[in-house]
Amino acid sequence: MSWHNIIFDVLTYFMFGYSVVLLFFYVFIGTFSIGETKKYLNKNRFTDYRLLASSPYAPSLSILAPAYNEGANIIENVRSLLSIYYSNLEVIILNDGSKDDSLEKLIRAYDLEKINFFVRYQITTKEVRGVYKSRNPVYKKLIVVDKVNGGKADALNVGVNIASKDYIVCIDVDCVLEQDALLKMVKPFMEQTDEKVIASGGVVRIANSCIVEDGKLVKVHLPKQYLPRLQSLEYIRAFLLGRMAWSRLNGLMLISGAFGAFDKGIVIKCGGYDHNTVGEDMELVVRMRRYMEEQRQPYRVTYIPDPLCWTEAPSSFKILRRQRNRWTRGTYETLKMHGVMFFNPKYRILGMLSYPYWFFFELCAPIIEFTGFVFFVFQAAFGLIEWNFFVAFFCFILSFSYVYSSFSVFMEAITYNQYKRRTDVMRLLLTALTEPFVFHPFVVWSAIEGYIDLILKEKSWGEMTRAGFGTPKPKTS
Repeated sequence: MSWHNIIFDVLTYFMFGYSVVLLFFYVFIGTFSIGETKKYLNKNRFTDYRLLASSPYAPSLSILAPAYNEGANIIENVRSLLSIYYSNLEVIILNDGSKDDSLEKLIRAYDLEKINFFVRYQITTKEVRGVYKSRNPVYKKLIVVDKVNGGKADALNVGVNIASKDYIVCIDVDCVLEQDALLKMVKPFMEQTDEKVIASGGVVRIANSCIVEDGKLVKVHLPKQYLPRLQSLEYIRAFLLGRMAWSRLNGLMLISGAFGAFDKGIVIKCGGYDHNTVGEDMELVVRMRRYMEEQRQPYRVTYIPDPLCWTEAPSSFKILRRQRNRWTRGTYETLKMHGVMFFNPKYRILGMLSYPYWFFFELCAPIIEFTGFVFFVFQAAFGLIEWNFFVAFFCFILSFSYVYSSFSVFMEAITYNQYKRRTDVMRLLLTALTEPFVFHPFVVWSAIEGYIDLILKEKSWGEMTRAGFGTPKPKTS
């Protein structure tokens, strides 16, 4: 047997074995998430969140919302945050040196004036140029901070320095929150257990094509555009199945930067967000978990499966490519920074299961898939493919992908059922049929570009332009 045949055989068995292990994890995650979802629904079915909202014992919260060139959405999004029903709350908008009219719009809309404010720099950040509060007592919860541009992580650290409450809720300013989002998010922090809750994450859903009026989501629609609809399906799988399973294992390594709550004291002890990575949300969660493991303190990172936060997804391939490129670089940087945990029993499930999973099946997956495609082309060119086996295996992978997506849509329908029209469910299922041929290859290539940028030492965050939630109100006859 020639050397190239040996290489081809080794690569073939490796690709096959990798696929089998990955499919096993998907089956495990899908089935394991069912029990956690049922447990959450049963546990919170009779909770009266109105009592929590007005309770003087409810945790005090500071919402931190970085804003960079968000003029298209800024007024409506801030109005959404201010309308949230919660007794002990402050909303801090962090204008990160925007080049558009974001700050001017805020000053006009909320009658803001610059005030004397002492900033305690517990975390080193870029300069704060001014702190603004409203003359109108209706907006007494609102604080607007104007600072020198330093990136999202630096803006959030400024928010941590300024926040006066015990817990911080970090969100993207373009997000629209459900009215009871904070009540559900803080509930785990109030529950008395032997484990300290250091962070809590919530479901993020796609708001494209939804109707938003006065900063509130009034009507949920499945995105009309193909690309946001694909991301809706992706988010349902990731949040409703993946993160529920990892939450049950207490192995969550990521809380979406779009919406997450944190114990401010632990965040400060860990040094805040790291501005040297483009994946600051994941890196902070991993660092907080590593800190608690090294301190030998029992803790949990919780997850709320209720649809709490709605955000605008990229509707063009150009913007989506930037986003996925950045996600890849952020994952690499985070895993590199905390490589000491890799298969290290000192870090328990974090080191023995969570980190290895992210390394092999999140970080390495795009490289292996791309290599597999190149390998397939070479095999085809040299006539080394056993076509009967290839077609059977390819059909099996496609079938598994569709069944897994269908299962996630089914779980969504029997739990939170945001898309109530049968036509929407059918469109989601039909979208799943094309995902392996359009969306997934594009995401893999975007990740490869992320690795290329890592080699070239590209550090840019990637500007995310948005269309805004300027949905017209429906006409009445």
